[in-house]
Amino acid sequence: MNAFSKGIVKCRFIILIISVVLLIPSAIGYFGTRINYDVLTYLPKDIETMVGQDILVDEFGTGAFSMIVTEGLPYKDIAKLKENIAKVDHVKKVLWYDSVADISTPRELLPENLREVFDNEEKDASMMAVLFDTTISADETMDAIEEIRRVTKGQCFVSGMSAIVTDTKNLSNQETPIYVLIAVVLSAIVLSVTMDSYVIPLFFLLSIGMAIVYNLGSCIFMGEISYITKALAAVLQLGVTMDYSIFLWHSYEEEKQSCPDKNEAMANAITATFTSVIGSSITTIAGFIALCFMSFTLGLDLGIVMAKGVFIGVIACVTILPSMILVFDKVIEKTRHKPLIPEFKISKFVAKHYIIIAVLFVIIWIPAIFGYKRTQVYYNLDSTLPKTLESVIANEKLEEDFNMNTTHIVLIDSSISSKVVSEMIHEIKDVDGVKSVIGLDAFVGPMLPREMLPDKLKDSLMDENYQMMLVTSEYKVASKEVNAQCDALKEVIKKYDDKGMLIGEAPCTEDLITVTDKDFKTVSAVSIGVIFIIILFVFRSVSLPVILVGVIEFAIYINMGLPYYTNVTIPFIASIVIGTIQLGSTVDYAILMTNRYKVERKSGLDKMTAVINAHQASVQSIFVSAASFFAATFGVGLYSDIDVISSLCNLMARGAVISMFTVMLVLPSMLIIFDGLIRHTSIGFKNKNNRKEEKYYEKERDIKYAP
Repeated sequence: MNAFSKGIVKCRFIILIISVVLLIPSAIGYFGTRINYDVLTYLPKDIETMVGQDILVDEFGTGAFSMIVTEGLPYKDIAKLKENIAKVDHVKKVLWYDSVADISTPRELLPENLREVFDNEEKDASMMAVLFDTTISADETMDAIEEIRRVTKGQCFVSGMSAIVTDTKNLSNQETPIYVLIAVVLSAIVLSVTMDSYVIPLFFLLSIGMAIVYNLGSCIFMGEISYITKALAAVLQLGVTMDYSIFLWHSYEEEKQSCPDKNEAMANAITATFTSVIGSSITTIAGFIALCFMSFTLGLDLGIVMAKGVFIGVIACVTILPSMILVFDKVIEKTRHKPLIPEFKISKFVAKHYIIIAVLFVIIWIPAIFGYKRTQVYYNLDSTLPKTLESVIANEKLEEDFNMNTTHIVLIDSSISSKVVSEMIHEIKDVDGVKSVIGLDAFVGPMLPREMLPDKLKDSLMDENYQMMLVTSEYKVASKEVNAQCDALKEVIKKYDDKGMLIGEAPCTEDLITVTDKDFKTVSAVSIGVIFIIILFVFRSVSLPVILVGVIEFAIYINMGLPYYTNVTIPFIASIVIGTIQLGSTVDYAILMTNRYKVERKSGLDKMTAVINAHQASVQSIFVSAASFFAATFGVGLYSDIDVISSLCNLMARGAVISMFTVMLVLPSMLIIFDGLIRHTSIGFKNKNNRKEEKYYEKERDIKYAP
């Protein structure tokens, strides 16, 4: 390792040149990576709703639809709008009442089932259904939505999932660069205050920024990533990997005191840093890899990108950052200053009151677990988007004018007779909350043959294998009412066709609830298990993994339980990923202090002195690390109008602070209380030569620091 470190120091100019050159292909990869804005596409591909989506595309050449609402327009203008919409690329079919009846037919003479679907006389509103030949979140569908808005010139409201995805894309693209700017500025402020140079934070951010570009650029090999991953990756990588830069700088400063040659000091610092961060980086990577075990593959998406980001961050920390520090050494030295934060002098206080802290630790567990188990989550991510978005306004118009909130798609065998289908439609309409049914037999009824309908309409709703119907619902997606409605509709469909399917946003969201509930338990168990094993091998201890993971889990329970007491509902994804991220990223603090405690204990010091020294040696680094993580996420949480991003960042920011205080206060108390257990269940904590002296000091310290 020392030869590797010396090689980095020797080749520092070459490393900087290569690192800059690598930004070019990375930037190309970044801009060439497709972004997915529809989280429902991450559901398992073998569940019925996803299989049905594939059938819809394969059989009918359509995978998306939108309901378009007009107000105060005469039929002739609506017909003209319909023509303009039908000409838009990737619009397969536009269904309105003139798809069945002539436009010259007076409204009052139209069949009632047509009027209830397409018209609301009281509101002077009409509705048409637009079918696309691409999937909900396809780039072509989003482009078509934008084009429909352009050609209709604000004369209608385009609702539906594809419209929501389009607006989410626009809002995310607008906000993401600002996320990075906020994170960088706030992190720079924190580091400038806490570090001993005004310029060194700039080099920290530059090296981490390069690692972020490399990470996001390499995502092109994944094909696409989620907009949530894209929005969080840079901010999260900045916050998580900042520790390594801080460790390198502190190590370099220590080496310079005993080694006058800066190149040699840096080589030693690289070796020391790589050795010290390898354990903490592995635990962080393990935390993110745990997300890959989710059957809801958004976890796989985020897990791979972030695990890859931490690995690249470590490499950048021991190659790019040392090269920058050595090349720009004179600039760094000229901007030296004393750290503006006072030295923490709480180590003896914590050691003296360890029993009181331990009692509080046990007492707080009760409300923490109580709140954690009762925190409410929401599954409809678009429900918290800004009310000013065009798609949100359109969805409100749909509810206001037609009492509709979502639309399901029914797929059944095309060989089922009109009479049987009509009976099924009648039962579907009797299900609570069903507003209307759009389908061939819904238009003509059992008394009239399907042949009377135009061929284009029949081709849109039926082929040789399947026939399709749209069922409009009064209930909102992810509500208890719509989930019960979906269950009732499935029961009706299976009664007439055991291979029939109910698909759409609401059924997919119902599956999402079931899938992620199982994922939560899986990810939690995997992350705890993997990190437990890593700590076991790092410290060669059976007891320390239990203590360290227990302390951080305590912080997680507090963080995730607070929304219950503040009456805040969080996005479902937060309940799955936050615990894993907080465990993986902040267990570093616990490892840092515990490692120093091990060194002090092995040197022959008694438990109290060892804990005090370990606390004093690590508390400053823990504070700086937590503060930079907080800064990188808190500002984004305040700024973002996308609630899923805002909530995740707020939870991560709060989690960093809670974990910091937990490690500063609770962990030292646990090390003192369980010192005997730790030493008898761990390798490398005993010093036989100083055994008598150690026992004497332990007795004296126990008397002095007794509460």
